[in-house]
Amino acid sequence: VFIAALFTIAKTWKQPKCPLTEEWIKKMWYIYTMEYYSNKIMPFAATGIQLETLILSEVSQKEKDKHHIISFISGI
Repeated sequence: VFIAALFTIAKTWKQPKCPLTEEWIKKMWYIYTMEYYSNKIMPFAATGIQLETLILSEVSQKEKDKHHIISFISGI
């Protein structure tokens, strides 16, 4: 009975198998593609953030100038 049980277990045992070459290549290609684009996007995102900071700085400077002109005209 024990040998029959071992035979049944061995017969139905699902051992992990190596991925097919095609699957492996697809996975590696996906990883390399994601790394490539993530490296390209980060400098672009950093440039966008710097540009946004510059624009906000310009807007706030214009508001300050407007406030100074109004203060100067009204004598405050």
